[in-house]
Amino acid sequence: MVGTLYITGDKAADGLLNKDGTALLLGMLLDQQVPMEWAFGGPAKLKERLGHLDARKIAAMEVDEFVAVCSEKPSIHRFPGAMGKRIHQVCTVLADEYDGKAANLWKGVDSGAELYRRLHALPGYGEEKSRIFVAILAKTQGIRPEGWQEAAGKFGDDIPRSVADIDGPESLAKVREWKKAQKAAKRDKQDKPVA
Repeated sequence: MVGTLYITGDKAADGLLNKDGTALLLGMLLDQQVPMEWAFGGPAKLKERLGHLDARKIAAMEVDEFVAVCSEKPSIHRFPGAMGKRIHQVCTVLADEYDGKAANLWKGVDSGAELYRRLHALPGYGEEKSRIFVAILAKTQGIRPEGWQEAAGKFGDDIPRSVADIDGPESLAKVREWKKAQKAAKRDKQDKPVA
């Protein structure tokens, strides 16, 4: 897998995201309450600290031991304890159900609906995060099962609204502009008014 996602501004970190499905899945997991670059840079930090990004090895670690790695300065997230536990949970699912590899989650999947279902079953992957990840796989990684656009919802369209639409500095700026405009209009990424 070699994709076109450009998000962290760090060539090595982006390279890891584009060739390692587990890194990409964990980057998306971390993408909440922190800047996108920080979230998607997290997997590279983890790999540097652990010497690997093997879901089976992470799942085999004691949770507290893994959280300590996530909490080292600079921490992998604004909330390293909660997100460290969540990463450990996702790695446990990958180890138990997908032979330790995130890419097996989408390998051979024959419909967007099934891909969405598998993602939505993961700890920390709610509706929006699952839809965005379907769009990331389709738009930047060439994983396009039948019906992926429906499964991605609004994130499957051509409006630069999420990380799925970022393949360089220009598209990163467009996504930021769009998010800023949505915030000003009190709307969310799916164009719905925010209560």
